[in-house]
Amino acid sequence: MEQNLYKLTKRHKILNIKLFKFMKNLKQIIQLFCFLGILTYSNVMANEEANYEIIDKNDIYEIRKYSDRLAVETLTSGIDSNFRKLFNYISGRNDTEEKIKMTTPVTQIEKNGNMSMQFYLPSKFNSDNVPNPSREDVKIIIIEGGYYAVLRYSGRASDGNFLKHKKILENELQKNKISIISPPIRATYDSPFTLPMNRRNEAMFKVEMN
Repeated sequence: MEQNLYKLTKRHKILNIKLFKFMKNLKQIIQLFCFLGILTYSNVMANEEANYEIIDKNDIYEIRKYSDRLAVETLTSGIDSNFRKLFNYISGRNDTEEKIKMTTPVTQIEKNGNMSMQFYLPSKFNSDNVPNPSREDVKIIIIEGGYYAVLRYSGRASDGNFLKHKKILENELQKNKISIISPPIRATYDSPFTLPMNRRNEAMFKVEMN
């Protein structure tokens, strides 16, 4: 009896050791996939950022002047996410099958009760040479330039974090008697793998400047 109990205990210890080694190896595999994911995403996240001029700045926000910008846009519909539809477009799902470098930021704004998303296109493109999307629910648009109030913040790119900073910006603009002429705009600059403390997020409003 004691001998059988000893054998069972020994076997249990061996199984625990094997399980520990398996979990350790699994953790290393997961870390490797995450690392490869970061590399893959880093290769498509572009270096080009929409150009702007800083007109005014304080401790809370800054006023930027943007020129007209060419972008590809989609609205929430169907099963495909907005990001996936736009990412597929720049990955070659367009009429010329051209792969397009991703730029920053990615923006989101509510239009007619639906949430829209925009990828800004590299500056080498214009209305004449930009590839047309293969999907009907993906459109090439020109985002009108003008003045934008921008509050930059770090942390997670969550709805709650955006709404918090959007409200701070809105209150400051109202306090400074600056007219808001657009719905709130959410701008993100980093891959999902970026640590929250290192992320660049922005809340924006188009504003009227005298």
